[in-house]
Amino acid sequence: MRLIAGSASLCLTTTAAAAPPDTLQQRVAACIACHAVEERRDAYFPRIAGKPAGYLYNQLLNFRDGRRNYPMMTYMVAQLSDDYLREIADFFAALHPAYPPATPGSGANAGAAALARGRQLVLHGDAARKIPACVSCHGAALGGVAPAIPGLLGLPSDYINAQFGAWRSGTRRAAAPDCMADIAGRLAGDDVAALSSWLSLQAPDPAARPAAAGSLPAPLPLPCGAMAGKAAP
Repeated sequence: MRLIAGSASLCLTTTAAAAPPDTLQQRVAACIACHAVEERRDAYFPRIAGKPAGYLYNQLLNFRDGRRNYPMMTYMVAQLSDDYLREIADFFAALHPAYPPATPGSGANAGAAALARGRQLVLHGDAARKIPACVSCHGAALGGVAPAIPGLLGLPSDYINAQFGAWRSGTRRAAAPDCMADIAGRLAGDDVAALSSWLSLQAPDPAARPAAAGSLPAPLPLPCGAMAGKAAP
């Protein structure tokens, strides 16, 4: 009996010793399984390290509350509180690993005319179709703006295409007014391919960080619910 009790005690001690540390890094291990810190520029799992915390927080809320649809993400965040989601967002926002080399995607096959159109849309927009320039929201360096506007560089063209498709189909939504859904609806399919190709070919500055809140030279061209939601100060 003493041997059995001793064995049970040893088992409990070993189990306790093997327990992982209760840190946020350990808790987000499931996130890192897909959104690897040293990411692979995967067309399905985008880089989230270094994105503004408010943007990441908003996306976690959108998955939890049904505005974005991806079963694995919804399952992982469905039971998490606002405060916990904000902790996760802060954790990834503070990471700034080096960008991996660009990987070929559909954007690698874009011709000169498509790339010129993409550059035009990103830097100047299309006033005739009420399409604002990407830089008017995402910053002159396209590195994002705190607290809730993401950077656009370092993303594969296929991922960008997929997100525009999700906005156009309504499977990706944000807090109303959903400015990106409005913009996506104004873009032709060729426009989406053009701007995603041009963006994916731009080398990110390793030292770039999201611009400070209020750094945009003019007000946002469209009302945007993400800027007025829980993530905003």
